[in-house]
Amino acid sequence: MRRTCLALLLTAVLAGPAQADRLDDALLAEMKRRQVPGLSVLVLKDGKVIKEKGYGLANVEHAVPVTPQTVFQSGSVGKTFTAALILLLERDGKLSLDDPLSRHLPGTPPAWDKITLRHLLSHTSGLGDPYEIIDLRKDYSDEELMALEARVPMRFSPGEKWSYSNMGYHLLGFVANRVGGKFYGEQLRERLFAPLGMGTRVISESDIIPHRAAGYERKDGVLKNQAWVAPRLNTTADGSLYLTARDLARWDQALYGDAILDARLRQASFTPAKLNDGSDAPYGYGWYVDKVKGRRHISHGGAWQGFRAHLCRYVDDKLTVIILANADSAPPSRFANMVAAHYVPDLFDAPAKAIADPEPALTAQVRAAMAGLAAGQAPAGANDELAAKLTPAVLARVAEALREAGTLRSVGLLSRKDDAAGRRLRYRFEHDTETLLVSITLDQGGRFAALNFSPE
Repeated sequence: MRRTCLALLLTAVLAGPAQADRLDDALLAEMKRRQVPGLSVLVLKDGKVIKEKGYGLANVEHAVPVTPQTVFQSGSVGKTFTAALILLLERDGKLSLDDPLSRHLPGTPPAWDKITLRHLLSHTSGLGDPYEIIDLRKDYSDEELMALEARVPMRFSPGEKWSYSNMGYHLLGFVANRVGGKFYGEQLRERLFAPLGMGTRVISESDIIPHRAAGYERKDGVLKNQAWVAPRLNTTADGSLYLTARDLARWDQALYGDAILDARLRQASFTPAKLNDGSDAPYGYGWYVDKVKGRRHISHGGAWQGFRAHLCRYVDDKLTVIILANADSAPPSRFANMVAAHYVPDLFDAPAKAIADPEPALTAQVRAAMAGLAAGQAPAGANDELAAKLTPAVLARVAEALREAGTLRSVGLLSRKDDAAGRRLRYRFEHDTETLLVSITLDQGGRFAALNFSPE
């Protein structure tokens, strides 16, 4: 009965006014399908706000609606601010990006000796991710957390590859604390947030935060309150901020001028990092950097404690889309694409058509790998690097996501490409409740080196 009442409440709130436009209708339908209680959307075009709207509920239990003032959590969008602070400290002459990490953090393990601050900023350090071994209910000191993270094996030599690492930004926060002489969050307030008129701040669940949204997690199709996290783990520099969509709009506009970062630092932030072999990483300093239809796309997403966020900047079109949601089931990049396509339709092509499949046996192997993941099993034929990433916790999350997609209806090959690294394939997996784009990389030995999927 309670679940039925909740469903009716969400339906009523998400229905919105009868005058809702086509974009509103699409967003509301996606929210309902994904069981997302609340959403905040802000769009800027040529420096002007052309859409700013809240949808659904900021707090389900109290039926509080989302408004433009609703405060969400940033997740890893907060990395954009941490990176900016490190660059400001570099401009102050307090550090160099080529400094070894050990220069600023005594007692680091020998395996980290060749890691520089530049490697940390661009996720090219080779560090793993610590959340598989961190106890989220324990308050760690900086020293305790660093000692724990020192136990995580290196994935590769610094600069050899690109691999996203929250640990790297934890360490950048510790560096900022030491070099800047005070807590990095206070430095952000003084140097970024206050000058830009932003209400952004580091998370504190004990403080009174007006308009704070509640975060939600979906467990086997049932909405739950976010899991509790120890207070100090909600203050790390990998993305632990409270903010509004309007705060991110102010940040976006500041990045078109010299208010915070001068032209040199902005250029460095938005330039793909170089790997040791001269190839480009997909990331600059605190930002994903790519192109969409030949136009520059600078962005970052975030996920933490039942919140999802996306800041999407199409700088050549002077279009910015900001998405904040309060459910781990929310697909923020999908919401952002829906909004961007509404305002600049030619940014996106029509869905790709399936091509002839010359290797049905390989496709059957991919299908079997996805079926195994849905059952919580690592795919047979995964190479060592991929197998190491597919920890029990990761497999459990992947299995839940695939189960919620429903029964598989069809598989179509969209593209295939061979290069020096191996073979890259892209498929469309149509399920009864979700269509997924599945990207596969096979190494030279024919083993799975990467396996990723996302909603179409």
